[in-house]
Amino acid sequence: MPDPEDAAEQIAGLMDGIVRRQRRASREGFGESVTHGQFRVLRTLDRADRLLRLSELAAQLGIVPRSATSVVDDLEAAGLVARQPDPHDRRATLVYLTPDGLKVLATLREKRRDVMVSQLARLTAAEQQTLAALLQRLAEE
Repeated sequence: MPDPEDAAEQIAGLMDGIVRRQRRASREGFGESVTHGQFRVLRTLDRADRLLRLSELAAQLGIVPRSATSVVDDLEAAGLVARQPDPHDRRATLVYLTPDGLKVLATLREKRRDVMVSQLARLTAAEQQTLAALLQRLAEE
């Protein structure tokens, strides 16, 4: 019977490799100009039902506000996000995606999906369903 710790290490290594390959392939054409952290910020802003304060963005990402500020600074310099004063609190700043940010995000999502489709093509439809079900179970909190 396999050692559960060995299996866990093997699975973790395989998942890390798959994620790294997907990230690398999805960035092709953007070089290193959009990091994974920046992608997470763009995605979080896109999924929000309203403009977010920097502190809210940091909380949703699970990072400290200073880190969120640094990422937003870089994205703003690239023209992918913009800031505006919060009309309800003069001390706060709201962040939102620019049209260029939306385009970059859409392209990154498309490339990420294409990479995953290519990886999944090696599996049968039944294997894909099994994989999705198992990953769903692992993703549950």
